[in-house]
Formats: sequence, structure tokens, C-alpha cells
Amino acid sequence: MALARMRTVVLDCPDPRALADFYADLVGGEVTSAEDDWVVLELDGWRFAFQRAEDFVAPTWPTGERPQQFHLDVTVDNVDAVEPQVLALGAMKHDVQPGVEAGDTFRVYLDPAGHPFCLCWD
Repeated sequence: MALARMRTVVLDCPDPRALADFYADLVGGEVTSAEDDWVVLELDGWRFAFQRAEDFVAPTWPTGERPQQFHLDVTVDNVDAVEPQVLALGAMKHDVQPGVEAGDTFRVYLDPAGHPFCLCWD
């Protein structure tokens, strides 16, 4: 038996509301709580919170002094159709694409705060 239950995945960022809105546009869900320093997005029983970090510095993945520490993978039906929409939301396609290079089924992007995330397909 587990000792605890998952409550919230929290991402540090410079602008919590902007990043919550980005992910709501990307994967859906509803912003259920919004304060200056803490915004909660709920989706299919999951809670994602975006917490203001005044001194936030984006990861320098895949190399560098600041590792990504964790990232989100989201599934899409057609990455070529979705990519322009994700870029229009404020994401950036990463220069390093290990999935594409290896023939795998994912592409790496950076959210507006610089956190890596992947668009994956079957």
C-alpha cells in the first residue's frame, strides 16, 4: 500500500499564469486557481501548478550546467499538423532532436519558460 497519493506536479517559472495558459492551450484542462505566485491547471484528475520563481533560469538541456530535471511528454496524432500550432502558442522547437535522429517517435520543444517537453506519436 502506498504511503501517499499524488497531488500536484509543480513547475517553477517566471510567469505562472502565462505558463498555465500555455499548457491549457496545449493539452486542455481548466485553470482552477490563480494567484500572482501560484496557478493551478486541472486536467483529467491531474493537477499541475505553476509557481513563480523570481530567479528562474531555464534548463540548458541536453548539456550544460542546468539539467532539465524532468519534462512532460504529450501525445499527438499528427506532429506535423500540431507543430505549427504549438509554435504559435509560444513554444520553440529545440535544436537537439534525439528522437528524430534515432528514428524514434518524438520531437523536443521548449515551453515559453524554457522547460523541455516532447510531442510524441505512435
